[in-house]
Amino acid sequence: MPSITLSSLSSILRRCTHLTVFPHAKQTHVQILINGLNHDLTLQTDLLLAYSKSSLLYARKVFDEMPERKNMHSWNIMISSYVQNSMPREALTVFDRFLDSGLKPDHYTLPPVFKICGGIGDFSLGLTLHGLVVKLGFENCVVVGTSVLDFYSKCGRLDDSWAVFVGLEWKDPAVWNSMVCGLAKAGLHREAFDCFREMLENEPRLDPMTVPSLLSVCGKSGDVTRGKEIHGKVVKNTVLHKDAAVGNSLIDMYSKCGCLHDAENVFRGLKTRNLVTWTTLISCYGFHGNGIESLRSFEKMKISGFKPNKVTLTAVLAGCSHSGLIEQAKKIFGSIRSRFGLFNEALGLVQNMKTVPPASVWGALLAGSLVHRNVKIGETAARRLFEIEPENVSNYVALCGIYDSRGMWSDASRVRSEMRRSGVGKTPGISSVSIGGQIRNFYQGNFNCSFGKESDERLKGIIRTLLLVHSEIHIEF
Repeated sequence: MPSITLSSLSSILRRCTHLTVFPHAKQTHVQILINGLNHDLTLQTDLLLAYSKSSLLYARKVFDEMPERKNMHSWNIMISSYVQNSMPREALTVFDRFLDSGLKPDHYTLPPVFKICGGIGDFSLGLTLHGLVVKLGFENCVVVGTSVLDFYSKCGRLDDSWAVFVGLEWKDPAVWNSMVCGLAKAGLHREAFDCFREMLENEPRLDPMTVPSLLSVCGKSGDVTRGKEIHGKVVKNTVLHKDAAVGNSLIDMYSKCGCLHDAENVFRGLKTRNLVTWTTLISCYGFHGNGIESLRSFEKMKISGFKPNKVTLTAVLAGCSHSGLIEQAKKIFGSIRSRFGLFNEALGLVQNMKTVPPASVWGALLAGSLVHRNVKIGETAARRLFEIEPENVSNYVALCGIYDSRGMWSDASRVRSEMRRSGVGKTPGISSVSIGGQIRNFYQGNFNCSFGKESDERLKGIIRTLLLVHSEIHIEF
């Protein structure tokens, strides 16, 4: 096979864009197999890289079937791909196999593994890896050094993080950003700003990742003076001035510092707005007790084509809660009660309302819990409703429905017993069966009825017949 064929196939794989990578990779993979080129290590590595951008399942299959994996690139691709896709266990499994192969990690292998250690809080492994970094002589490699520094920061070891930072002979913006962010997240605000000023003296180019962290510090500490100082530097920077994340951070900072007008001005001046931008503004109005504007912004956001997520909905409900806009909150609450996963946020908002939540709000929570079989929230809502409207039998029925859906028969029976003790009436569900010419009644929730051995055997026979029919139907399909 001419070498041009190898080159052309490799070129196709390397030129694939994000949108075309998977179909082109599959087509090229077929050509590789047809022409018997699956033993070419370079071509297999290119194929692995292409699949890693679109399908980790295919990538892992190629990786496992490679005749030899002694080039570092293939191992690094697989480890990094798993890390980028938030699959730490799989990444560590490949890394362990890599070490067992006898190869030594390079400056591309180590950073993603340090990222895992920081993410899952595996300090022991990270410490071992740091020893390996020293042993291999990568202490002054900026990429590796930054990952070590970031690992220690995420594990709360600021002294170790600072020691790594000081020991680096050359620091790029990523190194400075990691140190500033680490200090800021640890609540060391003064140290974070001192590090920031030192950064500007050594590296005058502002990093888009550093600015939001510092603005967050300003917001938490109420330091609007420093916040405006950073804002001034942002305005002078043509790149940062257009950065949506920086703009969102400015809105949030001014809001938390009590400068609502400045927050509004930043919002109006943004050329690029995303869902986070709108959510930040909605939260800003709610924070300042302006529920009406929070609702207006919520509607404008939807008109602009943005679909609210749970953070947005929580923000607008909080705005309504702070301003006592119960009716408006009920409408929004009703529209989200069927969204799974929002119950905890909704419960927190209801419990923190300044005014006493009406029965309709608790009823919406209970109804949503019934739909999604959420026992914990359903119990909380039901108990409050039992206090507010003790004669409403529907609340008891809804809670029983939740228990029944989860197979919690004893709890359902207990609630029905409470209904009887409280005098809350409802005609129970009933089934009748003729046994020996006599009608026997079975009431929903009553597990104590016994009609003797003959009745029990007849009932068991019915159940066996139903199970047999169900089994035959299942097999037939």
